[in-house]
Amino acid sequence: MKGLTMQPIEIYTTQLCGFCHAAKRLLKQKGAEFTEIDVGAEPDRRAEMTQRANGGRTVPQIFVGDTHVGGCDELYALDRDGKLDTLLAG
Repeated sequence: MKGLTMQPIEIYTTQLCGFCHAAKRLLKQKGAEFTEIDVGAEPDRRAEMTQRANGGRTVPQIFVGDTHVGGCDELYALDRDGKLDTLLAG
């Protein structure tokens, strides 16, 4: 995946969230760059996250391009199903 044009990725996180760290680790393994939005440090962004995630209040909330992936479990499920690389490549 390295060197390919990828979809923009945004991930809403908090510092102490183990699932957030796992999701970021998988994205890094894929060579994906992402924008991290720490809703612990920027609590005003939590409402934005909840609205974008159709009511999702837990972190991480992951967006690839216009696609709301969901959380860490959904990200890993896409990878297991062989669909994550395609989504990242757009």
